[in-house]
Amino acid sequence: MDPLINSPVKHWCEFEFLSKTVKNPNIQIKGNYSYYSAYWDQGFERCAVRYLHDKKSTAKKPVDQLRIGNFVCFGTECIIMMGGNQLHRHDWISSYPFNTKSFVPAGDTIIEDGVWIGSRAMIMPGIHLGEGCVVAAGSVVTKDVPPYAIVAGSPAQLIKYRFPTDDIEKLLALKLYERDEKQILAMSELLQSDDLSALIQHLQQ
Repeated sequence: MDPLINSPVKHWCEFEFLSKTVKNPNIQIKGNYSYYSAYWDQGFERCAVRYLHDKKSTAKKPVDQLRIGNFVCFGTECIIMMGGNQLHRHDWISSYPFNTKSFVPAGDTIIEDGVWIGSRAMIMPGIHLGEGCVVAAGSVVTKDVPPYAIVAGSPAQLIKYRFPTDDIEKLLALKLYERDEKQILAMSELLQSDDLSALIQHLQQ
């Protein structure tokens, strides 16, 4: 299904592929298959990504980057907070931003391959979401999330891991998302199962 880029959303299952819609030079997108779901709120770049400058980062004026892996699923109305501390200093007498001297960068926000961010979840600045992790709907993520972990709540806490530790190590060792997109798509039946052994066997052929 082709995403509807310039027309109002009429159905919840419509989505946009970020590689086709995002223009901000400070949003780095790997591959072609990360998407934003049901974008009735005018789309990912306009509404989901907050406080990110659209001027290219330079050595004199660096801008924290939003780095997005491939096959990432963004639920509708999720929020990716950028802009460091957004000029607010809670350690000063007043948190009011009288001028830009109060700005503190947070560092890049990194969302690795295969992450699923649920509807209305909020990712705070400078967070690193590990490969294959899941952020439950409505969660507020204030610290890094390990690969293949499931987190939920405000602030988000570890609920469980998607797979046993040994299996997660095997998945990471496969470097699955470093492979050619066509190869990944050709393995869709294997990826839509919990049979890790079958996937490993296939890749070893």
